[in-house]
Amino acid sequence: MSEPTNAPRPALAGTPGDRFNRLVEIMRTLRSPTGCAWDREQSLASLRPFVLEEAYEVVDAMDRNDRSALCDEIGDLLLEAVFVAQICAEEGAFTIADAAEAVTAKLIRRHPHVFDASGTAATDRRDLSPVQVKEQWERIKTRERAGTPQRATLLDGIPESLPSLLRSSRIGARTANVGFDWDEPGEVVDKVDEELNELRQAIATGDVAHIEEELGDLLFTVANLARKLRVDPESALRVANGKFTRRFRAIERRLAKQGRSLHEATPDELEREWQVVKAAGTEATDVSPPSPEARRRSGDHPRRARAGRPETGDA
Repeated sequence: MSEPTNAPRPALAGTPGDRFNRLVEIMRTLRSPTGCAWDREQSLASLRPFVLEEAYEVVDAMDRNDRSALCDEIGDLLLEAVFVAQICAEEGAFTIADAAEAVTAKLIRRHPHVFDASGTAATDRRDLSPVQVKEQWERIKTRERAGTPQRATLLDGIPESLPSLLRSSRIGARTANVGFDWDEPGEVVDKVDEELNELRQAIATGDVAHIEEELGDLLFTVANLARKLRVDPESALRVANGKFTRRFRAIERRLAKQGRSLHEATPDELEREWQVVKAAGTEATDVSPPSPEARRRSGDHPRRARAGRPETGDA
């Protein structure tokens, strides 16, 4: 596996604003009657999988600590934001400038210890700890939410499109703001044990619907245990997936050296190989899967395969 490319990129002419404006203008041209047929054809619904995928590819580059890939993936994610905003601008809903202004105003509102109401540095700036800043942010966000008509209940506004583990954590965080939460992580561990016992009982009944319900309760509780431990459940599971994948690949390699395949090994043999790999830590020598950039260069890019984005339109 080659080392991540983290060399600094050469400086380009123009301010960040100049370069951003050029991107906005290019997207406007692509969506124009004399632009690109594929880009004109897109809608908010068709862009949804691209937005999600680019966000995951940003996270993947971060996990690999590959700054060069991260620069590219952030650019791809920025493209999707500009693309979505351009469609909304054509509908008369809002522009990318409106979106930038909205998030700027939000940052100012939610950092009163840094900025005054005009957005300039506050003269009475207060030093808060990270925990105090987070608590202040949540209090301000809760007040803002209370004044938003379309959010009639506390849990409104948590996107249903979030990965389920992350959404469970967000739901728990939202209810914790009003005191509906466990006091200590140990209490959540006890709840995990309780849910696990209920799952065992459901399995004993053979009722599939009941099993699904109890398994869901267990996963929801585990996600909130992660929240109490200040661990992102999606990141923790992603690490576990990676570790399992590396170890299983190591088993495949060990069997291949013996002239055997996975299908020829018995469950007991696979378990013994697993324990050997786990004890030796040999999974760390496995070759990692190709990066999104490598897949893109080879033409095997999941975005094109799943959603039909043309080769020439792949950012």
